[in-house]
This record gives sequence, structure tokens and C-alpha cells, in this order.
Amino acid sequence: MYDRIQANISRRITLTDAEFTHFTSFLHHKMYKKKEFMLKAGEIAKHLAFVNEGCFRTFTMDKTSEEHILQFSLEDWWVGDAYSALTHKPSIYYIEALEDSDVYFIEYQYMEQLFAEIPKFERYFRILSQGRFIALEERINDKLSASAEERYLNLLTRYPTLPQRVPQQYIASFLGIQPPSLSRIRKQLAEKNKKKE
Repeated sequence: MYDRIQANISRRITLTDAEFTHFTSFLHHKMYKKKEFMLKAGEIAKHLAFVNEGCFRTFTMDKTSEEHILQFSLEDWWVGDAYSALTHKPSIYYIEALEDSDVYFIEYQYMEQLFAEIPKFERYFRILSQGRFIALEERINDKLSASAEERYLNLLTRYPTLPQRVPQQYIASFLGIQPPSLSRIRKQLAEKNKKKE
């Protein structure tokens, strides 16, 4: 039942069986249908979710109703809006299931209790925060200095299964380009790979 989240934690900290069992007492399980929202802009985020199965996108919407995807969260990823939860301010993000998905979530209000009772989790979530910070820095750098093709190749490195799982327009939104540009990039890369064979 908890194999994936236990493996995720074990890669970063070592827990006793009793500590892991206590940790699971903080978790709630929820299923999301495809296109169902975990969070909508204007709501205050209340929990952090571990994706056990499925895929989510986190996006914002500008004044013209154009969507801008900030991240995809697949199996073995945590997703949420820490800023909204910690400041108690309404979120600017939408978090939507792109597939039927199941998650385990922990409510932010219980995180301090978890840290007090199992201090190792402060280290665990710090390591996750550092990874998120690094990913954000890389994303900003990509946006500022990488070509559209380089951004697409970097996306494939980070999310190798994504093109088979989500609509092309979502990938284009994540890359900050139009879908026809993405089609052109994919075609050019396919032709390059063909020449190498």
C-alpha cells in the first residue's frame, strides 16, 4: 500500500518501522479523476500530496485566460502550493489531474507535529525543498538562455514518459512555445535521429 512513498523516503532518510507506521498515521488517501482539480486559484492550500499513481499539472492563468504550466508531477513526486499554505493566502495556481490518479496527502497544519515527533522528517522535507529549488533554478535558466529545442530535450531528460502521457499543447505551454513550434521541433529531432541510424 505504501511501497512507493516508503521507497521515496528511504532514498533520503532512514526510518524505523515504528517511525514509518507513525508517519502513515498523518496520511490520507484520495483518488482524483482525470480533469479533477486538487487545488484552484483563489483557494488556500491545505495539504501537500504525494503522487502514488498518475499525473498532475500545476498552472496559472493570465488575464486573457491563457494557461501557463509551471510543472508536471508524476508518480513519486510531491505536489502542492507551500506558499499559499504557509502564508494562508489564496493560491494563484491550479493543480489538475491529467490522468486518473491516487495520492497520499498530509495536511500542512500537522507538519510541525510530524517534525516534533519524528525530527528526521525535517531533514527529509529540507532535501525535497532543495531539490525543488534546484529544479526551479534550472527552469529559470532554461527559460532565459536555452533554445526551444534545448528546453524540449531538457524536459525529456526530466520527464522521459511525459510526451506519451499528456497532450502536446500542455508540453508546449510548459516550454513557453506554441504547439506548431513543438511539432516542428519534434519532427526535426526525429529526422536527426533517423540520419544517425
